[in-house]
Amino acid sequence: MNSHLTHVAAPEGVAPGRGYSHVVWGTGRFIAVSGQCAFDEDRSVVGIDDPEVQARQVFENIRRCLAAAGANLEDVVKLTYFVTDIQHLTGIRTARDEVFAPDRLPASSAVQVSALILPELLVEIEAYALVRDEGQ
Repeated sequence: MNSHLTHVAAPEGVAPGRGYSHVVWGTGRFIAVSGQCAFDEDRSVVGIDDPEVQARQVFENIRRCLAAAGANLEDVVKLTYFVTDIQHLTGIRTARDEVFAPDRLPASSAVQVSALILPELLVEIEAYALVRDEGQ
């Protein structure tokens, strides 16, 4: 567990979120991960017509991007979801819950979009992370 991050699910006077923290803060090195889609390493789309399977691939891609920066999913403070149908969030949350602890959920936003870069893609997710600096 990364104690350099503080998660607040429901600040005083704010209704609790459903599946996210309203506020996450900490200290350290900032990392931005570009929006990731359900591409495997050969750039083939994984999980055609299945938002949950696509989300699993997206989270794996995010995990690999974070690792390249010396970070991991526990360091994520914010996720932004771009979905072609807001109904896909149910499957996406199922995949998210496989990689994030329920008491350490990142702050999140979800936006329904008319299309992504390819018609087969159902979800794109970008991530922001904060990694503890050495000596902290």
